[in-house]
Amino acid sequence: MTLFDLAGKVAIVTGSSRGIGKAIALRLAEHAAKVVISSRKAPACEIVAAAINETFSEERAIAVAASISSKEDLQMLVNATITKWGRVDILVCNAATNPHYGPSGGITDDQFRKVLDNNILANHWLIHMVAPQMRERREGSVIIVSSIGGLKGSPIIGAYHLSKAADLALARNLAWEFGRDNVRVNCIAPGLIKTDFAKALWDDPTNRKDWDDRAPMGRAGEPDEIAGAAVFLASKASSFMSGQIIVIDGGMTVT
Repeated sequence: MTLFDLAGKVAIVTGSSRGIGKAIALRLAEHAAKVVISSRKAPACEIVAAAINETFSEERAIAVAASISSKEDLQMLVNATITKWGRVDILVCNAATNPHYGPSGGITDDQFRKVLDNNILANHWLIHMVAPQMRERREGSVIIVSSIGGLKGSPIIGAYHLSKAADLALARNLAWEFGRDNVRVNCIAPGLIKTDFAKALWDDPTNRKDWDDRAPMGRAGEPDEIAGAAVFLASKASSFMSGQIIVIDGGMTVT
C-alpha cells in the first residue's frame, strides 16, 4: 500500500472523453481505481473506456453517457455506477461549458443561464447524489475542476469566471457540511491548458503570445499536468485536506 494507491476505489469523472477529464481518468485507473467515463456522447466515452481496459488487461473502466444539463441523466450516471461497482468513492466534477467569448454585455440570458446551470448547478446536483453513501461510509473525496478564472477577472469570458468562482465557494461550503463525516471536497484550478475546450484561447496567436510572455513558465499546460493533483486529492495522501484550492497554472497567478 502507498499513499496514492486507489485499489478498491470507484471514481466517476465527468467530461472524461477528452482533455483534462480524460487525463484524470487515465491516471486514476493507473493507480488502480475503477473509473466511469462520462460525457454527452456514448461512442467517445466507449473509446476511452476500451483503451483503459486494454491497457490494464482487466475491466477498470465503463462508459456511461450523460449530459450535465440533465438531472435525470446525472442520476442515471450515479445509479449505473452503483449497479456496476456498488459504490462511489471519488467524484470528479470536470465537465463545464462556455458558450460565449466577448464582453459580458454581449452574452444572452440563455447563454448566461447555461453557464450557471452546467458549471454550478450540475455540480451541486451530482455531489448531493453521491454524498449520502460517502457520508454513511465515512469516506469519500469530491474534486471540482474549477479554474484560475475563479480568482481573476476577464474581459472575454466573464460569465465562465463567475461560475468558476462559485465552484470554489461550493467546495468550501460542502467541505464544512461534510467534514464531520470524513468526506472531503476540494478544487483544482488550472490555468491555460491545451484542450479542445480552451482552444479559442491557446490557439489564437495573439492570446497565446500574451499568455506565454506573462506566464513565469512561458507556456500553456498539458492535460496530464493536471491529473496528478486529482490522484493526490482522491487518495490517502490528502486525507487531512478539505475545502482547498490547488492552483496549477505555470505560475500565472503570481504575476
